[in-house]
Amino acid sequence: MKIKYKSYFKDPDKDIAYFEDWVKKLEKENKRNYQRHTVKTFLGNTHVWSLNADKKDLETLVIFPGARTTALIWDFDKGLDNLKTKLRIFMVETNGLPNLSDGATPDIKTLDYGFWANEVLAGLEIEKAFVAGASFGGLICMKLAITNPEKIKAAFLLNPGCLQPFSLTFSNLYYSLLPILSTNAKNVLKFLDKAVFSKPNHKLSPFSEQMLVDYEVFAISRYKDNTQKPYYMDTELAKVKTETYLLLGDKDLLFPFEKSKENAQKHLSNLKEIKIFQQVGHGIETFEKAMNYIGVIIASSQK
Repeated sequence: MKIKYKSYFKDPDKDIAYFEDWVKKLEKENKRNYQRHTVKTFLGNTHVWSLNADKKDLETLVIFPGARTTALIWDFDKGLDNLKTKLRIFMVETNGLPNLSDGATPDIKTLDYGFWANEVLAGLEIEKAFVAGASFGGLICMKLAITNPEKIKAAFLLNPGCLQPFSLTFSNLYYSLLPILSTNAKNVLKFLDKAVFSKPNHKLSPFSEQMLVDYEVFAISRYKDNTQKPYYMDTELAKVKTETYLLLGDKDLLFPFEKSKENAQKHLSNLKEIKIFQQVGHGIETFEKAMNYIGVIIASSQK
């Protein structure tokens, strides 16, 4: 296991204080106190948020977020309540993304992200769990499924970044690059509206939308992101024998759903179901019915 790159906050003390304040606002709005865990891994410290961590009689769900996000986005508007089943939930802050974890990352083309994810589960004393990953996080789920399949009950891939290359259509490149080339709230919101959500069916509350805009402006402007982006795993996916559920939004601009569906059917031998959500963008982890679906699958496994 080797470190490939390191990402970092430009002014660590100031920037981490900003992020901590952002978390407090979310906790206040959601009326929650997220439990905190620090796991030592070969990438350094990995920060994990949790709910119901002490209730070991419950099924466990481990979440890996997308690139340039924090795992807490999964709980905007108390979205995790939409699982509608009581779970131990661990939200992993992937190293190298704008969060409280250290910034070191491995070579994304190796299996090291799988070994890292296994270290995280071991550090949390999780023997076996359901795992869910959005975009970049979907790739991590698949890496873990290859390195340590015994740790996974089933994997949920939400608009994953491992089933096809990043779309090179003009519209996707324009809206994805716009907030990077000119970082301000207006351009971030334009990207979110065109690529991440699909209003009015798929949207956040005004509070959560503003929180996401604030976070993205902060992440782009204050974090030196050297982390490699997800890639199409292609024939590597044939090594995955884990039960896998694929959740896709038909308005995903970054990874158009038709190709993801086609490649999942081609490569994943234990693909249990593909669920396509209409009028849903890339940020499917914030969509109520997607969370409902995951909760139903997990609850049915207990019967």
